[in-house]
Amino acid sequence: MRFSTRASGTSFLSHSIRMLARTPAAWVGAAIVAALLLVAVVGPAVTPMNPLRIAPPEKLQFPSARHPLGTDDLGRDLLSRIVAGARISLSVGILVLAIAMSVGVGLGLLAGYFGGWPDEAVMRTTDVFLAFPRLVLAIAIAATLGPGLYNAMVAVALSWWPWYTRLVRGQLLSLRQQEFVLAGVSLGAGPARILLRHLLPNVGTTVVIQASIDVGYAILSTAGLSFIGLGAQPPTPEWGSMIAQARSYLIDFWWYPTFPGLAIFLAVLGFNLLGDAVRDAFDPRLRSLQ
Repeated sequence: MRFSTRASGTSFLSHSIRMLARTPAAWVGAAIVAALLLVAVVGPAVTPMNPLRIAPPEKLQFPSARHPLGTDDLGRDLLSRIVAGARISLSVGILVLAIAMSVGVGLGLLAGYFGGWPDEAVMRTTDVFLAFPRLVLAIAIAATLGPGLYNAMVAVALSWWPWYTRLVRGQLLSLRQQEFVLAGVSLGAGPARILLRHLLPNVGTTVVIQASIDVGYAILSTAGLSFIGLGAQPPTPEWGSMIAQARSYLIDFWWYPTFPGLAIFLAVLGFNLLGDAVRDAFDPRLRSLQ
């Protein structure tokens, strides 16, 4: 039975990958994400100027050969700052989801497998967090912790974990009565082995699919906190903070807020397109409706 299950899983994976490769949105999303990764990795080493260099005589210059995206109100090169901000935004998205998934998946496994009072305790706590709109909760936590990029990341992560807890718990409520789990229990396998070796791999695909969609929203939420002054603080070249500094220049110096906003737009678009394509390709419930 183990062999046939692995063969079936391999067939499902290969078919899903082929389906993903035939999706135009997946290619567009993957291209944007790959470009973002490339810029984040090698961009700061090849930026034309220091993103923190202040040059008052060159402030608010129109895009030119020397400054392809123009300059800000302190004469800093916008291209260099946006490229430097790509590493920050990508790190933010990954770290926020790493925290949210670690907490959410762990509590979801605990609640879904054991049931009883652990399930009640976890789900009632989850309901308290879900009673607040996600962004409002993140703003409240960030305001309590104080302004700063790391505090903003913690705030977004703490507002995100309940969704993963509910997702994993719902999966385990159906999986824990499956034959392979009951067989493991009858053979003397402990809860830790069953959770880590059998149940976690079965919910892993669903969690990864959800995470691929959430990366863009994590970047957007953190940029939103920076925009209202609760995230990255100047002179950090973070996209949301850059837009906040540029909002009063929108009419006369349109390039100043436009290009950081366009960077956020492309990042969110890329991750959403790729995440939606991954979900459509790997979720058998959606595939059955197509």
